[in-house]
Amino acid sequence: MKDTMNEAVAVIAPQKSFGQKVASGLLKTIKAITYFAVFIGISVIISKLATIHGKQIPAEYFINGYPSILGLLDSELFMGIIFVITLTIVVYVIWLLWGLHEVAVHKAQAMASQQIQLVFALSLCGLFIHKAWWVLAVIIAFTRWDLLAHKISEIIANGRTGEKK
Repeated sequence: MKDTMNEAVAVIAPQKSFGQKVASGLLKTIKAITYFAVFIGISVIISKLATIHGKQIPAEYFINGYPSILGLLDSELFMGIIFVITLTIVVYVIWLLWGLHEVAVHKAQAMASQQIQLVFALSLCGLFIHKAWWVLAVIIAFTRWDLLAHKISEIIANGRTGEKK
């Protein structure tokens, strides 16, 4: 039994060679460096777009000789980084909410349901008109219509013949 499982897994997911593993790791590293460089670049560009109070550091930025947080908040680069982080979080949350909103459409597509267009239309109505339409789309998408039709046919057939269970 265990050998057949290993063979099935080997057929589904063949083993990568050492060179493929190194290439995959190198590609992931390059992607991570690229994302980090883009993040820093956008932060620097945003920081250059605004000057908060100039470059002189006032004496109020120091308490008993130690710097306070006001100096950091007055930094253009720091505020640029904070802006990029905030914008990224907002876009990510909107993307997650859109994915949640489209869960009914994806479920209908995965089940190869005949109501895909109806579910999509109800999802859009839920987005723009009223959320009750989205709830209806979710109910339609997650309902097993084949089982429901079979049970209703069974109830009708039993009612016509007079059989009781």
